[in-house]
Amino acid sequence: MVNITKETESYINNHPFIKQGIENNIINYSKLARMISKEKEINNFDAILVACRRYFDRLNRSKFSFPIMEVLKNSKLSIRSNIVVIILEPDIKFKTILELQKEIDSKNEIMHVVRGSNAITLITTDDFLKKIENTFKEDILKISKNLVEIVLKSSAKLEMIPGVMGHICSILGENDVNIIETSSCWTDTIIVIKKEHLAKTMELFDFKVEE
Repeated sequence: MVNITKETESYINNHPFIKQGIENNIINYSKLARMISKEKEINNFDAILVACRRYFDRLNRSKFSFPIMEVLKNSKLSIRSNIVVIILEPDIKFKTILELQKEIDSKNEIMHVVRGSNAITLITTDDFLKKIENTFKEDILKISKNLVEIVLKSSAKLEMIPGVMGHICSILGENDVNIIETSSCWTDTIIVIKKEHLAKTMELFDFKVEE
């Protein structure tokens, strides 16, 4: 037998924009219940509606939403254009990457390195693309160009408040802005997106941009 309460809450939790709407009291519960009924194929509208309302009653709007918005409101953005992302084979000698990073650092430029189990990702400016292509050649799996890097600089409160990154991803996803790469360094959140999406992203987030 279907646990309607569990299925309803699971649906809401898997759709962050709905949960955000519920937290801000802008959701039409009847329409939401009908949508869940249709997609989950549960023929019990009244029970789903009751589950939606009970879910809302348990949400503490001030617990997460307000702290998240406060952190974002007091954050600053820095933007770097002409970014490229290079995906490399995972078995490259890391010494070669460190030598390249040292050269880039000496020119006061950036290169972020993310090492995973199946690949190594390099994020840098297109000034060094030719150098990287010549260095790694057939070890390059993919190159993405015409990107911008957005660095969100927040206070130390960031690490104590859950849901900040989820909130950012949710807003971007709902507005068809795809995150190419993302990483973090304590209070810095690094997001790489397509250049064409920069204007839209700046409209979505009302942050102070560093000079």
